Amino acid sequence: MKIWIICSKRFYNVIPDIQRQLIQSGHTVLLPNNYDNPTAEDKSWENDTHQLFKKSMFYLSRARIREVDAVLVLNFSTKNQKNYIGGSTFIEIYEAFMKKKKIYLYNDIPPGILYDEIHGFSPIIIHGDLEKIREEIYK
Repeated sequence: MKIWIICSKRFYNVIPDIQRQLIQSGHTVLLPNNYDNPTAEDKSWENDTHQLFKKSMFYLSRARIREVDAVLVLNFSTKNQKNYIGGSTFIEIYEAFMKKKKIYLYNDIPPGILYDEIHGFSPIIIHGDLEKIREEIYK
């Protein structure tokens, strides 16, 4: 299965281990937009190109969704929010839903204003067990 990992850049530190496990299970893994350049958005604010940056990221996300079978949303708790999903990640989840892609959440749906919408996307919650992605292929 071809899987795109999506998440807040604050969770980039856990990606290498998760990527390794997915590849060992036979999956092809795409990394988040700007994973190789996590300060790109901050720099776009500094040189007044943030709007263009975000626009290009939304189009890139749409193209990536087309080429994968599923998205894996890494949603961990922060000091301020349980199982955090940010705005851009939410949009990527929506795109995956609209393209009828499988949506895996690493942890439960975060409580809050977008709970109903995320629940409506029918994500598969794996509770940190990446083997559940493998099992889901055969259902």
